[in-house]
Amino acid sequence: MSAPLLTINDVSVRYKLPGGGSLTAVNQVSIDVAESRVVGLVGESGCGKSTLARAVCGLEPVSGGEIHFKGAPVRKLGMRRRPEELMRIQMVFQNPYASLNPRRTVGSQIADGLRANPASTSWSVAGLLEEVELPSEVQNRFPHQFSGGQRQRIAIARAIASGPELLIGDEPIASLDASLQARVAGLMRKLALEAGASLLFISHDLAVVRIIADEVAVMNKGKIVEHGTSQQVWDDPQEAYTQRLLAAIPAVDGLGTLPGGEKI
Repeated sequence: MSAPLLTINDVSVRYKLPGGGSLTAVNQVSIDVAESRVVGLVGESGCGKSTLARAVCGLEPVSGGEIHFKGAPVRKLGMRRRPEELMRIQMVFQNPYASLNPRRTVGSQIADGLRANPASTSWSVAGLLEEVELPSEVQNRFPHQFSGGQRQRIAIARAIASGPELLIGDEPIASLDASLQARVAGLMRKLALEAGASLLFISHDLAVVRIIADEVAVMNKGKIVEHGTSQQVWDDPQEAYTQRLLAAIPAVDGLGTLPGGEKI
């Protein structure tokens, strides 16, 4: 069996408080992400999901434990250029209004990703826009000319352009209309796997995660409290916290029927 693409081993992230003491945002978390695998990380707001994602990208220092990507340690980024190996980790952030440069065309921003991709000959700006269901002619427009859902698709195209081996979605659907959430989540799964990448998809919405993830890790108060295949966690949750998350999912038709489980 090959080694995992990403290994998170006993990782903690703590912050010093102004008045003394500390706050533990991530508490001794261990989880692996295998190659060409979609892992959903779910939990309520404030449970530490996004902090863990930022640590994986080198944006937050860890207080304990280790993170390895392709066998190499991931360390906190400094002021120098991002190490080449970490360019293969890309994140799509929650807020599509803040993640794009408002003064540059969307095409030029996607082109930045292509220049960082050693295998970029297989992609073009126009082709990537079409992959995220936008016409190629919009590449000369600026971010303010797009809706939130369109901006998030552009952010996905930019991330894929750089040739990631690990794509992280940090609550990428939280700010979108409910009608778009499953569609954008499914698009991320499709493009990541087609590009040969793994996907770590972070969300508080277990119903959406269920239909795109191969496995699910449930996080509560900085700890992983349950981990299994999507079907196992959905059909037979072992932890009371997971059971409460499932119970909080609203019925979509008013008859108590939960969303279907087919992969998008």
